[in-house]
Amino acid sequence: MEIQAHAIDNLRYIRRTIERAGSFTAVPGAGGAVMGSLALLAAWVAGPEGRPSISVRWLAVWMAAALAAVAVGVAAAALKSRRAGLPLLSGPGRKFVAGFAPAMLAGALLTFVLFQAGEGALLPGVWMLLYGAGVVSGGSASVRIVPLMGACFMAAGAIALLLPQADANAMLAAGFGGLHIVFGFVIAVKYGG
Repeated sequence: MEIQAHAIDNLRYIRRTIERAGSFTAVPGAGGAVMGSLALLAAWVAGPEGRPSISVRWLAVWMAAALAAVAVGVAAAALKSRRAGLPLLSGPGRKFVAGFAPAMLAGALLTFVLFQAGEGALLPGVWMLLYGAGVVSGGSASVRIVPLMGACFMAAGAIALLLPQADANAMLAAGFGGLHIVFGFVIAVKYGG
């Protein structure tokens, strides 16, 4: 009986080690495409308001879209990981969250600070740049296409910051809408959902 218990402990140790060394494959492709669709909807609902005038209403629309996208992303990742028979917050899943969360927290703080300072025109670039940084960082524990997607978001954020008179909704629709939809379909097809 003692040998069996020891063997089970060894198997658990091996499984945890393999999980920590593996890659996070629960990044949701179809969920990403839905997240992109939410961004396109937000751009339409937010209206023709562009830079440099960013209103409370505009910010509220995009914040609601961001919260809805987070809910869709988490639900889709949970569904994909359940279908694969793996825990969502396995070793690689925890690494993804640990890499992704700091950039999102920084984005939340900068949103408040920039909007209060009357610099809301910087928000589209800051959001995409930090989101991309979070995806690159978190994506280091994922399949190769995820950090590539993050780099594309970073590039979109840099473009938005370098084009101060560009329409905020158009920039966010192209970034959060277009990139999520394109990469979402690629992830869904190549990595199963």
